[in-house]
Amino acid sequence: MKLNNMYESLDYDLKDPEYVAIYLNDALHEGSPEEFYLALRNVIRANQGMSQVAASTELGRESLYKALSESGNPQFSTVQKIVEALGLQISIEPLSNVS
Repeated sequence: MKLNNMYESLDYDLKDPEYVAIYLNDALHEGSPEEFYLALRNVIRANQGMSQVAASTELGRESLYKALSESGNPQFSTVQKIVEALGLQISIEPLSNVS
């Protein structure tokens, strides 16, 4: 499978809000912070684009690129604004293996 075809397939799947929630939760729980930021970038690319998310969050487009880069370290408030701009919310759940 060519890389372009992989991104087209991923972009198609990332149009579904339920899939996006599973995708981001998996990146958050199974990956590193950098992998979660990559997942956020993928969701943004597949949906609204960085310019629209920047406008929705009232953050600069360049600031978003920097915050979500491999070396980025965004504040929680920035991540929260991005997630909300994507029509999602952040929630906390108890661990299933905690008694």
